[in-house]
Amino acid sequence: MAKRSDVLEFAVLGLLHESPMHGYELRKRLNATLGAFRAFSYGSLYPCLKGLLATGLVTEQAESLGTTGKRSRIVYQLTAEGKEHFADLLDESGPSAWDDEGFGVHFAFFGRTDAQTRLRILEGRRSRLEERVDGFRAALARSRERVDGYTLALHQHGLESVEREVRWLSELIDDERRRESPAPGSAQTTATTAPNTTEVTDKEHP
Repeated sequence: MAKRSDVLEFAVLGLLHESPMHGYELRKRLNATLGAFRAFSYGSLYPCLKGLLATGLVTEQAESLGTTGKRSRIVYQLTAEGKEHFADLLDESGPSAWDDEGFGVHFAFFGRTDAQTRLRILEGRRSRLEERVDGFRAALARSRERVDGYTLALHQHGLESVEREVRWLSELIDDERRRESPAPGSAQTTATTAPNTTEVTDKEHP
């Protein structure tokens, strides 16, 4: 399972890969990137940056504000090692990329992830949630006669939420597969050879 510190590190590296940023801007971008998936603690950002600086993945530089009496801002940017490490993180497609902590940040950077890795992560996440659906249904069947209506409604809500995410993932998986498999008659369709001749002609879509 991915640790929260690892998830935050991945997000910081990904955002700094786009452009150097100062701390305040980075905090806003992190909230926009991770907010839809999980709560983000601002207090954890600067310890994360300190760790990235210590390992040489990030550098910092003072940016002058051009106003006398005001402190300069610190701008953070990736080093060459930081870019390589971020590329390695993008390629990860094992369980840590599917779980509740890791999936959101991996999904946020799907635009830079290769198609096969995206598909493996989506399929892994769907498989994990299908197991969770089975668990919810079994728990509902066991507890239906033993819990009050409010508790039962809460369990049912949890089941429906996971089922919705499974349907969403299935749609994303279907889209990924369609992009990888050209439709018959498209420009990428393999050429065929006519009988009794060496001439090769392309099938054209009507």
